[in-house]
Amino acid sequence: MNINFEKSDGLVPCIVQDNTTLQVLMLGYMNQEAVDKTIETNKVTFFSRSKNRIWVKGEESGNFLDVKSILVDCDEDTILIKAEPIGPTCHTGSKTCWSEEETTGFGVISRLEEVISDRINNPSEKSYVSDLMSRGINKVAQKVGEEGVEVVIEALGTDDNLFLNESADLLFHYLILLQAKGFKMNDVVTVLKGREK
Repeated sequence: MNINFEKSDGLVPCIVQDNTTLQVLMLGYMNQEAVDKTIETNKVTFFSRSKNRIWVKGEESGNFLDVKSILVDCDEDTILIKAEPIGPTCHTGSKTCWSEEETTGFGVISRLEEVISDRINNPSEKSYVSDLMSRGINKVAQKVGEEGVEVVIEALGTDDNLFLNESADLLFHYLILLQAKGFKMNDVVTVLKGREK
């Protein structure tokens, strides 16, 4: 990993991002010693400009940032760390140093969840989601089953386009079913994270 510490007097900015939600958690600065210690301990470690020393994030609070990956930008003068936060990141008790609420951060899936939620909470005669939900949980679950069978059938075929389209249909209907049961994708991800070894 090549990092150019000479551009800014031995320190480079380090952005820390939540590995799961991709939410930006904080910005700190690193020198070579902080980078080495971060790699060695797998805990995000900065150079504190105010304390003028190496500082492990969470050394007093216990709210460590466990490193999942370290990237250096194309100019070799900025670091991006994806980390698993143990507790709030900010000393104020907030999830981020910008006082943002926690986000799920699943990109297009999160946006689709918002649309589904809107169609459920504000039913419209023109909305497929509203219509499906009006038929009850049994019908929603049945649609997930039907789409699952179609995915299996296309998986055994040779048309990748059909397979991907049926997969998208399955995911779409599964997201509806999750909300019909009062959940969202983040609840499933929480279960999966609990299974990590």
